[in-house]
Parts: sequence; structure tokens; C-alpha cells
Amino acid sequence: MNIRRWSVGILAAALFVPGLAACKTEADSPTADSKSTAPAVPADPKEALAASTKEIQKGNFSFAIKGGEFNGDGKVHMPSKSAEMKMSSGASAAEDFSMTMHLVFIDTDSWLKLDLDGAMADAIPGFKATKGKYQHLDRTRIKDAKELNFDFSDVDPAGSDKMIKAITDVKKTGEGTYEGTIDASKAADSDLLDAETVKALGTKATAVPFTAKLDAQGRLTEFAVQVPAAGAAEAQTVTVTYAEYGTATPVQTPPAAQVVEAPASIYEMFKG
Repeated sequence: MNIRRWSVGILAAALFVPGLAACKTEADSPTADSKSTAPAVPADPKEALAASTKEIQKGNFSFAIKGGEFNGDGKVHMPSKSAEMKMSSGASAAEDFSMTMHLVFIDTDSWLKLDLDGAMADAIPGFKATKGKYQHLDRTRIKDAKELNFDFSDVDPAGSDKMIKAITDVKKTGEGTYEGTIDASKAADSDLLDAETVKALGTKATAVPFTAKLDAQGRLTEFAVQVPAAGAAEAQTVTVTYAEYGTATPVQTPPAAQVVEAPASIYEMFKG
């Protein structure tokens, strides 16, 4: 799951439709027997953080990501092979353009609800007709559209494990709390720091500050990256939180009355 690719990719595709190129939780939800079966949290800070993402890979949790251009939340439920992501443009969005979207994945089916608002949005052909509707996607037509696909073999929405592997310095600051730095150049394929951001950071990329929190079972509940100012981009903190480990519920199919088949324009926007 790639939150940045979903949001930025969809926004870019919408804005560059032909003819428009000139437009500009808390996470303490242990399962019933987790206290008796939870392994001891490693004393070494780096080992503790490395072990903290193992539960994420089981694919049964909810999450939220805040900071940057977009805010989002969702959940992954591998027992039903389902996942969803809800996103909206953040405070930095232009006054004449905002976006909200909801992506739903259930086994081999997927749906996209994409709402654009503002003066610029009104100029984009085809969006008014699908406003408020879930567009059912033909998976055979979006095989190369990474923004519209979900990889159930890589369920972490933020790539926290990749960030942790890039840690260069870390110390424990309290019960379940850590801080340190990462070499972002070694985590450019994560979803909190994309390659473009890392490139803009230059030499700053080798020591990007972070903080992390684990619950009593040693599971990652929060990972926050303090991204320095770079180029035209202001300094920002991007935070991912995880909750409901082992207790997330299946994602529901959108109501039939709100579903339409995706128009050809959607597939044109996301051609590989």
C-alpha cells in the first residue's frame, strides 16, 4: 500500500487531463491473549524497533497518516483480503482546489470514490458526473496503474519497516518511546519519504530526525519523521499511527445504489 503514490498520483492525473495542463489513535488494542503470549521487548533500541513491525505484516490493523499535502486513514484486513484508504487534501491545499477520495479493495474487486471541489475542479471534464459515487474498476485495465492497485503482499501503508532499516542513530527516551535519525537516502522507496523529497533534501537526507512509540507488546503504534525544509518545501512532520492490531473488521462493499462503472476517462488518466 502506498499512500503517497495514491494521493499524489491521483491529484497529478486529475490536474493534467488534456486541456488542463496550464492550470495549475491511540493504538493500545491487544487481543485477548496478547499479554500472555507477547514476547519481551528487546532492550536494544534498534532491535526493539526492528521487531515492532512484525505484527503489521500480518495484515490486521487500522492506521492513520497525517502531515504533508494529504491526511488519510484506513485499515487492512487480511482474513477477508480487504483494505481501504480514505484521504483528503491537507491544510496546504490550494483554495481553489481540494480533493477527497476513498479506495476500497475486496479480494479481486476495487472501487474508487473521488471528489474534487473548487474552481479548478469544476473545469475537469467528467468529474461532476461521478461526484459522490463509487466507481467500480476493471482490474484488467489498471494493471499498470500503481495508484489504483493494492498489493496484499506489502500491506504497510507507510513503509515503516524501510524507515527503521535506515536508522543511523537511536535511543530510548522513555517507556516505549524512542528518538533518533535515519538516512533517508536509504529509504527513498518508503511511503513517508519519496525519492523526490529525498533528492531535495540533499545532504540533510543523511540525518533526518524521527520519533517512535511502541505499545506494551512491543508493536509500533507511531512513527513520526521530522522532514527538514528543502527547496520550496517547508519543514514538516509526517506521522503514521497504527491501531487495532488483530481486531480490525472486514471492509464493506460500497452500497449498490452508490456504485457506477468507472468511465473511460478514469482509465485514460492512469495509463501506464
